[in-house]
Amino acid sequence: MNNHILIIDDDVKLTDLIKTYLQNHQYEVSIQNSPIEGFDFFKKKSDIDLIILDITMPQMDGFQLLRKIRESSTVPIIMLTARGEVSDRVIGLELGADDYMPKPFEPEELIARIQSILRRIKNPETMVDHLEFEHLKIDKLKQEVILNGSELVLSTTEFEALLIFAENCGEILNRDFLVEKLRGISWQSYDRSVDVLVSRLRGKLHKLDPDTEYIKTIHGVGYKFIDRIKQ
Repeated sequence: MNNHILIIDDDVKLTDLIKTYLQNHQYEVSIQNSPIEGFDFFKKKSDIDLIILDITMPQMDGFQLLRKIRESSTVPIIMLTARGEVSDRVIGLELGADDYMPKPFEPEELIARIQSILRRIKNPETMVDHLEFEHLKIDKLKQEVILNGSELVLSTTEFEALLIFAENCGEILNRDFLVEKLRGISWQSYDRSVDVLVSRLRGKLHKLDPDTEYIKTIHGVGYKFIDRIKQ
């Protein structure tokens, strides 16, 4: 079955072009040019594998819609914006977006981003299906995280970031390594996206387990996952 992608963007010409290109790469594509109708469509569908979401739209902007979607779903979301500002990317990631693309963009890059996200979901990198620590359990196949006996709800990219840290427990991971593992693309050195993502993940971990520092900042270098592996 082909992956089903939902595009929510009020630019009719652009969405039609994206749809044609994605269909040529064997994706099933639905288009909604209204954010409100797009949200209603998403709620009625159970087979949406990924959403491409524009930021600047009438009635409800992409950030507001992203927030509503994240109240009940961790479906991967790629944000689009014509402004191309770093602040847009930071806000989007803080709200739970998985990736971000400034307009205009090359369709080949969009395809690469989509393939990267869907590949991470469906093809875990190691043969180990479960990772277990003192307070933390990660089921890679179900994409389920249990922390202190409660389910930890994460976006696709947050889950992937946690996996990277957990699979490299005790090792210092620099930002370049995290970028390569998470996206496979290069970001500008001033981009705070990785730091925002780590901060958001750290905050969710802290909320359920305030007594454990899972991700430690190594100033000037990167981060280290420091929970103890359960024996």
